[in-house]
Amino acid sequence: MTDNNKPDIQHGNELLRDERYNKGTAFTESERQELNIEGLLPPVIEDIDKQLKRVLFQLDNKKNDLERYILLTNLLDRNETLFFKTLMSDPKRFVPIMYDPTVGEACLKFSEIYRDKSGMYVTSNNKGKMSDVLKNWPEKDIRFICVSSGGRILGLGDLGANGMGIPLGKLQLYTACAAIPPYGLLPVLFDFGTDNETLLNDPFYIGLRQHRPSTDVIDELVEEFTESVKSVFPQCCIHFEDWKGADALRILKKYKNKICCYNDDIQGTSAVVLAGIMGALKIKGGNLKDQRILIFGAGSAGIGIADMLSAAIQAEGKTENEAVSQISLFDINGLIVKSRTDLNEYQKVFAHDVSSSKDLNEVISDFKPSILIGVSTVGKAFTETIVKTMSRINERPVIFALSNPTDHAECSAQDAYTWSDGKVIFAAGIPFDPVTYNGNTYCPSQANNYYCFPGVSLGIYATQPKLVTDQMWIEACKALAEMLTDDEKNKGMVLPPQNDILDISFNIGVRVAETAFAAGLAQVKQPEDLRSWISDMLYKPEYK
Repeated sequence: MTDNNKPDIQHGNELLRDERYNKGTAFTESERQELNIEGLLPPVIEDIDKQLKRVLFQLDNKKNDLERYILLTNLLDRNETLFFKTLMSDPKRFVPIMYDPTVGEACLKFSEIYRDKSGMYVTSNNKGKMSDVLKNWPEKDIRFICVSSGGRILGLGDLGANGMGIPLGKLQLYTACAAIPPYGLLPVLFDFGTDNETLLNDPFYIGLRQHRPSTDVIDELVEEFTESVKSVFPQCCIHFEDWKGADALRILKKYKNKICCYNDDIQGTSAVVLAGIMGALKIKGGNLKDQRILIFGAGSAGIGIADMLSAAIQAEGKTENEAVSQISLFDINGLIVKSRTDLNEYQKVFAHDVSSSKDLNEVISDFKPSILIGVSTVGKAFTETIVKTMSRINERPVIFALSNPTDHAECSAQDAYTWSDGKVIFAAGIPFDPVTYNGNTYCPSQANNYYCFPGVSLGIYATQPKLVTDQMWIEACKALAEMLTDDEKNKGMVLPPQNDILDISFNIGVRVAETAFAAGLAQVKQPEDLRSWISDMLYKPEYK
């Protein structure tokens, strides 16, 4: 994608207010004279590297990450190029500021810190005219829409229109982590209302002051939205993000084989977990098809992980029934078993004909999992007893405590290594510092979705596939796990370092593109040199 939408050259204050083309103090003397901005800027002329140093200095002097988030979003409103220059200079540092965990706090306070430019809002009041509403967006060549209903923001629940921080942040990661050009990305908050009474009574709340409608009404509105996107932006992939669990599963099931779309909470989470397990198996040995997996949490993330792992186990030669038998789930009401009457259709797939239990440690002792995955949002649920039980039945237990933010993590890295006597292969959904135990230093990986979805999106961006398939995600996981070095494995890492994220995303993008071409799903001509072809598409934060 090239910047074909660039308008006629602007002049004066109008140019300085255009975040895409504003260069601030980087305008040369001749440009200032030609563009009628002489005198509207300080006389100093600086290149983008000098500007970056000033931004970093300003960030270092902020008190906390929320203030840094606000500074960076204000920078984005003024100078898009410098904003992405900053993020891409050190993604490992800036992803936690612009996304998880800081974005959670930003969403809680979004109505208070709201600024003029913050994506697009589609509401239930737009029924019958969504195409017209989408046409109001100034860009006409949109390649991705990240759309959230605000129904389940991280571990914070229903935040309604305050959830706009999520699609904004997700799409910024497309560029910061995979160099996808930002001008083809559209963040959307689909405001159905909210059942959060605190927000409904908040005088500053920016969303519809009404409760969420019935499932039938939501489905009807989503149908119109997807049809409108296909009409207005025919090359667009829809990225569903942070919808309520039941809505997320239902909508993905309906559309994944109909249009180019994916749900990162379900598929992106599943993919990074699968990649982490592949990395763990490179440390402990063995094949995925021989593992027994217990997932603590049976919402959309847990079900998505189970589905992805089942597909990957089947790809190694097991039948569907065999794969399902190796995976168990546990939710707030205990083990998912056939005798329960409160299961939804997605949970029933993994319901086994065994005795019910609400005791997680008892389930571990009976089921004997080699891998324990937490996506429950129940902080400290993996107790010392549970970690010791996993260590008793496994020489190298794999424990992923993936819930976030920090106080929702099922256990800490320090506790996992200590309680397992250093045996555990551990990853978390939040960053933990290295842990030294008995003279050995372990570096726990953060199984963050941004390891996968930016790279997968790059492959989608390049090939414009008709559909996004499970095989694309599985191949992305393989590409990610293959990047682990022996030194990283020796440190207990199951994923490569986050500071390599641009290279990681590029390799994943190439693998996904190869998969799309091999499956006949790509809607562009296959190039002779795929890597060079994709490399030429990458966004570079440079002034033109």
